Amino acid sequence: MTTPDPATEAAARPATPVVGWRALARALRPRATPAQALTGVLCVMLGFAIAVQVRQTDTASLSTMRESELVSLLDQTTRQADELQDQVSELERTQQELQSGSTSREAALDAATRSAAAQGILSGRLPAEGPGVTVTVRDPEAQVSALTLLNLLEELRNAGAEAVQLNDRRLTASSYVLGTDAGIEVDGSLLSPPYRWIAIGDPDTIATALAIPGGALAKVQIDGGQTAVQTQDLVQVTATRTVPEPEHATPRSPEQG
Repeated sequence: MTTPDPATEAAARPATPVVGWRALARALRPRATPAQALTGVLCVMLGFAIAVQVRQTDTASLSTMRESELVSLLDQTTRQADELQDQVSELERTQQELQSGSTSREAALDAATRSAAAQGILSGRLPAEGPGVTVTVRDPEAQVSALTLLNLLEELRNAGAEAVQLNDRRLTASSYVLGTDAGIEVDGSLLSPPYRWIAIGDPDTIATALAIPGGALAKVQIDGGQTAVQTQDLVQVTATRTVPEPEHATPRSPEQG
């Protein structure tokens, strides 16, 4: 009986299947083909080209630009600067116009306010106060004439009185003094002595004018009355009057010349 050879038996034995981790590793091992290798190289080259292009774009400077490009850029920059300067100039003109218009409106309003106040005082519509004099005329015998009182009013006006009050009556340019059988009538109202005048103006000028020999105060004394003049730093004209609307006169526009 012949003894079997171990090497011969091993060669004749079927191969044992590969199982476990060795099989899994072999299945997952990449199998590169020439096509896949070429695709990978192309992807790497494309990525490198994109990176270079981006870097060149980000780091571009004037030194890398051509002369024509520099001229075009300079021209564009100049136009933009001119446009911005025009906008600045326009905004400055607008600001000046607004300031000028506001100043003009404020000046016109201020002038109109002052004019209205002056007209209100001169016409008697508004009360007034300021330096002036008080003149008291006593006439116990009722001998002072209306003409003497009218002369006193004219003396006050000529001396620069801006607002005048006689007793409780406001006197203006249209006021009148009239002697009647019932007594002294001023603007339609009867007044009784003593007559107390309040006049706003320069106190010294008014007092000096009234003291002129042969003037209004001298005439009061000739008529039989008594006078007293007091200068004051502040007097108040509280009486006012209603100014009637013009019946026939109308304002003339500046365009009519």
